[in-house]
Amino acid sequence: MAAVSNTFENVKATILSAHENTTAESKVNFYNSWAENYDQDIALLEYRAPSLAANSMSSHFSGDREAAVVLDLACGTGLVARQMKRHGFGHFVGIDGSEAMLNVARESGLYQDLKQSMLGDEPLPVQMGLFDVVVIVGAMSVGQVPVGVVRELFKFTKPGGLVCMTTRSNHANLEYKAALERELKQMQDEGLCTCVEVTEVKDWERGVSEQEDGYISGAVYIYKKLQF
Repeated sequence: MAAVSNTFENVKATILSAHENTTAESKVNFYNSWAENYDQDIALLEYRAPSLAANSMSSHFSGDREAAVVLDLACGTGLVARQMKRHGFGHFVGIDGSEAMLNVARESGLYQDLKQSMLGDEPLPVQMGLFDVVVIVGAMSVGQVPVGVVRELFKFTKPGGLVCMTTRSNHANLEYKAALERELKQMQDEGLCTCVEVTEVKDWERGVSEQEDGYISGAVYIYKKLQF
């Protein structure tokens, strides 16, 4: 029997239940159980972050895209790599905490390497200073990876390389977003990076909480690691 398509109300309930998972183990279990239906459910949210991030990165990257090595953190099923592939990028290394999500990403054939690791909980199993581009889309928000992870992103980026991050701008995430921007400002003051572009987007995705009617907003951040 054919699978029944999900509804937006069911997806809302699924996402709200994710907020109840507070431990690393419970979060991994949640995403493992969601992996099979993740792409179709996210489509119901009209989730634009992967395409918005890829578009922003494409507009600022001036090197050889086919040769560029991209580190896709919290890669999930591969939504970001799929969008970046359309812009000519061709070499992806993905990291995610959920093995089931990685299995879906593996089936896409987009990645040269995929590794299971919990961002923020353990050292990442990749070489520092190796990547031309580092992207993290969707995971930098309240209840997901801690703000302090942003410093780790630049450790894996080549001097002169680009880091792309996204976060939501809805009410529940404003405190996290402000903390992220303070950390980025501090890193600039320390001479670690420079801001290339911050893009505020009004219609980021459909809101899921009772306080959100219609679409919520979000932001894409592009930073360059300085030479040192």
